[in-house]
Amino acid sequence: MQNFKALSNKDKGRYIANWMLDHAMIIIIILMAIYVQSQKPAFFKIPSLVNILSLTAVRLPMALGVAGCIILAGTDLSGGRVAGLTAFISAILLQKAGASGKFLPNLTPPNLLLVILAVMAIGAIVGLVNGFCMGKFKLHPFIVTLATQMITYGVYLTVSGSKQISSLDTSYTTSFVTKSLFKIGPTSVPMYVLLAIILTAIVWFIWNKTTFGKNMFAVGSNEEAARVSGVNVLLTIVGVFMMAGALYGYTGFVEAARLGGSTATLGLNYESDAIAAVVIGGVSFVGGTGKISGVILGVFMMQLIMSGMTFLGISGNVTYIIKGAVILVACILDMRKYMVKK
Repeated sequence: MQNFKALSNKDKGRYIANWMLDHAMIIIIILMAIYVQSQKPAFFKIPSLVNILSLTAVRLPMALGVAGCIILAGTDLSGGRVAGLTAFISAILLQKAGASGKFLPNLTPPNLLLVILAVMAIGAIVGLVNGFCMGKFKLHPFIVTLATQMITYGVYLTVSGSKQISSLDTSYTTSFVTKSLFKIGPTSVPMYVLLAIILTAIVWFIWNKTTFGKNMFAVGSNEEAARVSGVNVLLTIVGVFMMAGALYGYTGFVEAARLGGSTATLGLNYESDAIAAVVIGGVSFVGGTGKISGVILGVFMMQLIMSGMTFLGISGNVTYIIKGAVILVACILDMRKYMVKK
């Protein structure tokens, strides 16, 4: 603040203008939320806010995975389809015993911990393929993850036959993932909010308190300099994408329980929502920059936009236009900050 006071009036104006441009997306979203509230007073009431919080918790793990990939100056387009595949696997393993049309009729629902570890491992395997192809063969992240997105979806369609899976065991749904933690008035806060907090804390620790996390930022900032400094670049890239894949697998596990089953459309465009949220939250496509707090804020802001459009009765088709515009503007602002620093 003292430095700001020492500036001339002209420099103060430039400083304020730059600050507003750097935070333009957040400012725009807040203004949009205020507009929605003025039109629909229920928007900022407890049930709506708890719903936004819950949706933030659902989408946060995938955003954390994508954020790690973007910190490496890459991206990951496979996340949504990995979530769809792992949601299907979670659903067929945890269908009620004796359910009509049970996908695996002779299977008794196994231990929940085993299922969540299994689907996270499946996601990590997809991440392993992504990271290895990029780190070893220097393929562009867009091409690699587009390919694994298509492969993953093809595997899902082949195995599932596009069947919808429902009738999930209550030990998976209402007794665990969607179980009420506590109530704010008449509105329940579900268990998956707490699970997202725990998972976020683990990722924060990995990013900020481990050598692996420091290597991730180093590789994202300057891969060649990191290699010269003794960082195992291949192992770091593979590790980041495997962690991302595991987080996508977790997302699928939660989504199947939250939605009460699995369909062929589950996971569609989840990765684009995550990319938009991450960029809004200040994770730069230039690489080497990003904070967990920014990712949380970005996901919350994206859910604020989506919920606001729902309150206003805006067509679901229009949401694609708005999401695309958000990604484009956020990337332009991100590149502007990079050019200013350069």
